[in-house]
Amino acid sequence: MAIVEQHHTLDRPTLEAAVSMLIVVAPYYYDITAQMVAGAKAEIEAAGGSWELVEVPGALEIPTAIAIAHRQAQFDGYVALGCVIRGETTHYETVCNDSSRALQLLGLQGVCIGNGILTVENRTQAEVRAQADGQNKGGGAAAAALHLIALTRKWGKTQGKVGFLPTEENTRA
Repeated sequence: MAIVEQHHTLDRPTLEAAVSMLIVVAPYYYDITAQMVAGAKAEIEAAGGSWELVEVPGALEIPTAIAIAHRQAQFDGYVALGCVIRGETTHYETVCNDSSRALQLLGLQGVCIGNGILTVENRTQAEVRAQADGQNKGGGAAAAALHLIALTRKWGKTQGKVGFLPTEENTRA
């Protein structure tokens, strides 16, 4: 008898305030990434959030775009989408490892990122994983970012005033 593998998926997080997210996509395999973008948009909208979409030349540029946006814009989280299909050279390993490592380093700095960069052996694997009505890896990446945003908000601390504040008697002239 064949063993059927089952995966557990977390329920969509409850967010008290709407989120604003940036979807960064490398559309090199446009037909594949278009499905992933559709899944990400649907997941963000289902959570009551809004999104903006930017395209970058390749998977290696995705972390840089997210880092720039994190420094210069006001997004709550990010969805990284792309597809890397193994070819005949070692370029595959470089792109897969370096893009993943850069996203992980940003995440360790507190940036809420869902990594949806597919790293596959062939186009068929990519198509199966990308389909918004199938494995929906774009929606899964958006869900991951939403969960991280929810945790950030749950554990966030309001920043009080820092430093010495003048007392009333010290402000009299």
